[in-house]
Amino acid sequence: MGGFVKGLLVTADGSVFEGRSVGASGVTQGEVVFNTSMTGYLEVITDPSYAGQIVVMTVAHVGNYGITGFDEQSEGPAAAGFVMRSLSRFHSNWRAEGSFASYLTGHGVVALADVDTRRLTRHIREHGAMPAAMGTDADESELRELAAAAPRMEGRDLASRVATATPYLVESEGDRRGKVVAMDLGIKRDILRHLTRRGYDVMVVPPHTSAEEILSYDPDGFFLSNGPGDPEPLTGPIETVRTLLGKVPTFGICLGHQVLGLALGARTFKLPFGHHGGNHPVRRLSDGKVEITAQNHGFAVDLWPLAGSRPPAREGLVTPDLLPQRVDTPFGEVASTHQNLNDGTLEGLRCLDVPAFGVQYHPEAAPGPRDAAYLFDEFIELMES
Repeated sequence: MGGFVKGLLVTADGSVFEGRSVGASGVTQGEVVFNTSMTGYLEVITDPSYAGQIVVMTVAHVGNYGITGFDEQSEGPAAAGFVMRSLSRFHSNWRAEGSFASYLTGHGVVALADVDTRRLTRHIREHGAMPAAMGTDADESELRELAAAAPRMEGRDLASRVATATPYLVESEGDRRGKVVAMDLGIKRDILRHLTRRGYDVMVVPPHTSAEEILSYDPDGFFLSNGPGDPEPLTGPIETVRTLLGKVPTFGICLGHQVLGLALGARTFKLPFGHHGGNHPVRRLSDGKVEITAQNHGFAVDLWPLAGSRPPAREGLVTPDLLPQRVDTPFGEVASTHQNLNDGTLEGLRCLDVPAFGVQYHPEAAPGPRDAAYLFDEFIELMES
């Protein structure tokens, strides 16, 4: 891993965090966020939803089981930078194809270890996710200027930057049951695997594909993927969803859920520091069951404007009345279906008059628990009904 090369991370508010360079030399900028997953560092760094962000892992040790290409969620690292408390000097895993340190340097990722990630995480929690700059080839004052000049997430269409430019087909595994058109807003490979393993061909299309072109594929269902950035600039995908609602069964997750919400007439807003990790508790409102979920987003959907009233003030624990039970939209009634038990925000919605639903979290996990994988089966049932 070479000798000690000092690196710095400086946030837009001027806070300085020292560490050791364990990746590529140079400087990077991005919104700094923390991820609470205990494992899955390769899945995290290759998740396109992290485009434009510097990821801070809260787990103490990273890299102890190496890397395996099958676990990558895209063609390579998507995160703007990576920060750890401790990078393992050795790895041990029968699946390992190399070390995480070699992966970072080989892919040109600016990364720091030996950082006080506990202090950095607390800083983000207290002051919110913010732009930062980090690296080895600039001093503190230069990094402070770069952090202050770094763009914020609000108003940024990052999905178009990470999505495919041309359509491509992923064939089903086993007996073919149908076809899904998936709008790529930053799609993860494990999402495609969940659909193909259930017998569906998946035609993956760019984010600004028209409704007419999507219908020309004669799909049994339409899927809106995860992705990075602010959903509001995605006016093309939002209009496409409006055209398709009621014509083809629709399922959206993460950014796709937000695009669905905007198409229905809801609004979105930026969370203070987002939801990033594999241990977020979510209440299923239909029966009160709690799922432990994998999440990665900085924005959320708000249905209250469609209810014509303000949400009640939160007092104590999160309760279902912090969400409107049902709201009227141009496409009929929409129900709140899931709620985050940390902050009470909306985690799922379902259209009651057209075949469409969405969830804010990642039912495919990768990494994370598999509590929510049943949602892919619900999508299959919606298509086949």
